[in-house]
Amino acid sequence: MVTDLLVIGLAVTLFPLPIMAFVLVLSAPGGVWKGLAFILGWLACLVAVIAIVLFLTDGQPAPPRSPPSVAALVATLVIGLGLIVYSEHRRRLRRTRAARDPAAGELRAESGSSLTSRMDDATGWSAATLAVLLQPWGMVGAAAATVVQADLSHGTTFVALVGFCLLATCTLLGMELYMVFAPERAHLALTNLRSWLERHKDPAIVLTCLGLGIWLVCRSLYQLTG
Repeated sequence: MVTDLLVIGLAVTLFPLPIMAFVLVLSAPGGVWKGLAFILGWLACLVAVIAIVLFLTDGQPAPPRSPPSVAALVATLVIGLGLIVYSEHRRRLRRTRAARDPAAGELRAESGSSLTSRMDDATGWSAATLAVLLQPWGMVGAAAATVVQADLSHGTTFVALVGFCLLATCTLLGMELYMVFAPERAHLALTNLRSWLERHKDPAIVLTCLGLGIWLVCRSLYQLTG
């Protein structure tokens, strides 16, 4: 369970779309407070999902080969396959866009400017809602299926669950702290990061989803057939 949560948490924290949105949040007026609201909304989703799973399992791992255990593995397999299919869809979509519209980069830049102006008027509640909407829910679902194996009678389980939440949030926390303690340098760095992500967003999504999807499929098949 610990290794699976580590891999999933790493994929969540590196997923580009929430990072891009968080850069816009931090760049807006009052960005530090809006960023804090975004992080709290993000963490609240992760904690809520874990809490629901633990409530349903009563904090006890499902016995091997039992219906709940098999169902969790099948769900993990389906999510993994879905991530692989989605990564291939994004790859083909990117190639199609590049072939049909060489000016797509300019259009994305205009779209980014529009989003920036909207974020300037956003409130803390809007930022928190945005965090909920931008959760990579497929990856979070894989984490939920993994938490079915959690055993709350062991202290290491709490460490693993807290570690997952922190790992899945560490990129956002790092940017938030950078903005708090070095706002001028952080603003420049985040602007450069946003520009880089606008150019490399699709490849990053493809690699993240493909890597995690292959991991989930292999792990679930191994446990289902082992």
